[in-house]
Amino acid sequence: MRQSTSWRVTAPLRWVSRYFQRIVRGTPPEVPMQRGGYAEWVAAYDSPGRNACEGLRREIEGWPVRPRLSILMPVQDCAVSSLRAAIASVQFQIYPAWVLRTVPAAAQSEALGALLAECAAADPRIKAGAGDAPAPGDWVVWFEPHAVLPAHALFCVAREIVAHPEARMVYADEDAIDAAGRRSDPFFKPDWNPDLFLSRNLFAPLGAFEGRLFQEAGGLREGFDGAQGHELALRCAERVDGVQIRHIPRVLSHTRSDAQGVAAAPNEAQRAGERALDAHFQRLGIAATAEATPHGHRVRYALPSPPPFVSLIIPTRNALALVRQCIESIVAETAYPHYEILLVDNGSDDAEALAYFAELGAQPGITVIRDDRDFNYSALNNAAVARARGEVVGLLNNDIEVTSPGWLDEMVSIALQPGVGAVGAKLLYPDRTVQHGGVLLGVGGIAGHAHKHLSADDPGHGGRARRMQTFSAVTAACLVVRKVLYEQVGGLDEERLGVAFNDVDFCLRLRAAGYRNVWTPYAELLHHESATRGLEIAAGSRDRLARESAWMTERWGALLGDDPAYNPNLTLDTEDFDLAWPPRVAPLCP
Repeated sequence: MRQSTSWRVTAPLRWVSRYFQRIVRGTPPEVPMQRGGYAEWVAAYDSPGRNACEGLRREIEGWPVRPRLSILMPVQDCAVSSLRAAIASVQFQIYPAWVLRTVPAAAQSEALGALLAECAAADPRIKAGAGDAPAPGDWVVWFEPHAVLPAHALFCVAREIVAHPEARMVYADEDAIDAAGRRSDPFFKPDWNPDLFLSRNLFAPLGAFEGRLFQEAGGLREGFDGAQGHELALRCAERVDGVQIRHIPRVLSHTRSDAQGVAAAPNEAQRAGERALDAHFQRLGIAATAEATPHGHRVRYALPSPPPFVSLIIPTRNALALVRQCIESIVAETAYPHYEILLVDNGSDDAEALAYFAELGAQPGITVIRDDRDFNYSALNNAAVARARGEVVGLLNNDIEVTSPGWLDEMVSIALQPGVGAVGAKLLYPDRTVQHGGVLLGVGGIAGHAHKHLSADDPGHGGRARRMQTFSAVTAACLVVRKVLYEQVGGLDEERLGVAFNDVDFCLRLRAAGYRNVWTPYAELLHHESATRGLEIAAGSRDRLARESAWMTERWGALLGDDPAYNPNLTLDTEDFDLAWPPRVAPLCP
């Protein structure tokens, strides 16, 4: 039924129903029936049998070229059992055109040396020592020995290279595996995500690099034990366009839960990662530093001196208590020194609210704009942006409460980076569960909020709830963007999207213009969502919302079903990164 045409056509109407339920009741969306855990999912969709393997071998025979894969494996301080298992998983690969070279440690144990010599003597494809640079036409595969490969891993890498001759870097999804072969904790990665990549190496424990690119980048470098793969990937990524970086949405590596990690102690590996990232920023001329955290590396971008003037725009109608809380929290808690507040009064008629707005208008740095038109969120903001004096504009809902002094420094510093469009914040409900952790396209029909209702401290899927990253869209409940970009793409669509989806559409137009939208967990605010207008919207505007959802489907339909910031192995039914049954990925062997 879920694969039928009628189910897909009626998806926007089902989304509208769920949308109103969430607005009015403030409750999580209905969760579909549980269809099984990860083990059942693996058995159903990620366990190719012997017949499939034979089919893959026949497919290789029909390829016009067979890229030669030169596997580099670091072995410093690796447990003998881990290294043996990793090497064996390479030897069992369906794809035959590979050679394995180990990257020696400065001080290598006798046991490791003996194992490497044994493996090299038994299999001529295994070379102890990094050896010569890869031959022209080769691809370098970085493979860390605390993981093992499924038999089809190198086949999938080679197939991607053959199918996409423009590719220069390739990575894939991963999970964990225990001594009994039980798999768990999958990380279904997004397509190329430059901001997430700074926090977590997407090319580990398995990543592939065009041989020529590997040589252009200078090959491996010493002094980054524990982060050597990330440091290599950073230098390679500096030399390519995003379209040349391919993501394979399949689990092609299993990290052994009983394996001893590679190289350095955690603190040493974190410091090596900081050095690698700082060197990356220096090479690119970016004023930023990296800081290791329990959830990956945090990037701190420097603000110019003086920082740019920011215009914060807050539309409201009455809502005295919310507006007072919003503005007073901005004034009391915001450390950023150079901003104005534009309060857009959309036809307020409450005497107390009007008296308070008059008081605000008399204060320096706050302007009250009376706009009596029928409620049109897009038009209200567009008109205010036209009057804004700031180089940067921030769109805020009147039910936002500032709780972190550095929120605006964080968002503005990111918005000023080359190539960045809109910047979104981590918004929490008052009970400190996530209200907005980025926007996922296609979830629920049009779009949903990532990790909604997750505990604020929960790292989320692959740590994504605690890491800065690229999203296709972020919510305008708290959105910062350079004014010139806002105007360049025409602002919010007040003609077709007066109430719903205008922020998603705005972000997608920024994306289409070549900018990436960034979400940061380091700007954290409270969102008292739907405290106003909810009942009015639910009662009076269902037809309009249906029209707006239909417009979004018409305009962005293809992208809504294939969000590059999401993964086709994850569900479109809920916002919790649950598994898709079935995944939206073609079978490994047709």
